[in-house]
Amino acid sequence: MADLFDSGAKAADTMAPRPLADRLRPQSLSDVIGQEQVLGPDAPLGIMLSSGSLSSLIFWGPPGVGKTTIARLLANESDLHFVQISAIFTGVPDLRKVFEAAKMRRQNGKGTLLFVDEIHRFNKAQQDGFLPYMEDGTILLVGATTENPSFELNAAVLSRSQVLILKRLDEGDLERLIQRAEKELGKPLPLAPDARDALINMADGDGRALLNLIEQIAAWKTDKKLGVDDLTKRLMKRAAKYDKSGDEHYNLISALHKSVRGSDPDAALYWYARMLTGGEDPRYLARRITRMAVEDIGLADPQAHRVCLDAWETYERLGSPEGELALAQAVTYLALAPKSNAGYVAYKAAMNAAKKTGSEPPPAHILNAPTTLMKEQGFGAGYAYDHDAEDGFSGQNYFPDGMKRGVYYLPVDRGFERDLKKRVDYFAGLRTKRGKS
Repeated sequence: MADLFDSGAKAADTMAPRPLADRLRPQSLSDVIGQEQVLGPDAPLGIMLSSGSLSSLIFWGPPGVGKTTIARLLANESDLHFVQISAIFTGVPDLRKVFEAAKMRRQNGKGTLLFVDEIHRFNKAQQDGFLPYMEDGTILLVGATTENPSFELNAAVLSRSQVLILKRLDEGDLERLIQRAEKELGKPLPLAPDARDALINMADGDGRALLNLIEQIAAWKTDKKLGVDDLTKRLMKRAAKYDKSGDEHYNLISALHKSVRGSDPDAALYWYARMLTGGEDPRYLARRITRMAVEDIGLADPQAHRVCLDAWETYERLGSPEGELALAQAVTYLALAPKSNAGYVAYKAAMNAAKKTGSEPPPAHILNAPTTLMKEQGFGAGYAYDHDAEDGFSGQNYFPDGMKRGVYYLPVDRGFERDLKKRVDYFAGLRTKRGKS
């Protein structure tokens, strides 16, 4: 059974053709393309290896960036036995066998680097099972995940590991990978320069996906260089990486929201389009766009809220794809609207004050007194009817008796709030004038 997890297991047929990705697998860490931020001499792994002190690790990053390869090479360079398992296919009995084999190996003077792919797929109890073997040195754990470890991994596992972020490969990295593949194949790819650029774009930062595409192209029988149209006819564009319930979902909605807040309509439309092409529900976007109007524009442009609701309703009536244009126009409007979070800040400040003051009643003079008993108790006594007051403003206190007057709403000097600020200042002046501040 251990052979299922053992990196030394022999292939059933050694003469079978090896995939290009396997043939190009780096033989040392210096051969790895990209990830200088973790592999460089002054980067975390570079320092660990030079000092001879390798700790348990969690690799967090998108698919096809080298997580498995780096783990395997770390085992080689640290003289550790490499064992690979996947959380998707491994159950508790399998884990027990892995740990028992690692114990035996340790007794014979050999350490074990246990690489756990998709480690976030293990539940919390299963993750806890690694702890005693990490603590006594039976295994050095290297986990790989595409999900945010902060949300998906036990705090105990995280506290015993160092999280390293692996990034998607950039265009330069992918071009180097193409050149390496061409050298292995012994011939250049039959692609014109623009088609070569299109191929890199299709890979979308995933080195393994790029090598799979290259393998397809290398098998084509053609005596001419193919252009972009030829390439796209023969290859399907790889679907953009997007998980509607995972990190990518939250990353992109954050990018859209911050682009709107930053008054950049072009960036906002780009992230809006990225979410749509990834398969996001336009109704979710309609709700979040409306939230942006309430949270980041507020009373600086009261119409913004209405624009969003109208766009939402238009989408419901038209459906896709025409209705998505209405939402795009709302995104553009929000990005160009004057910004203010004064209403949002005021609301949170008022909520905090309400929680602190508990059940303090309103002052008696602003309570209704529909019964004789209530009138006898002083309810409503001394209430000044504002319409009868000078300037239509009595300046009375409306906070609980004994509570210091709160100041929560501080309008900004932008958009329509410029006018509201004048009104706030006007009433504050009257209140001061009448000695009721």
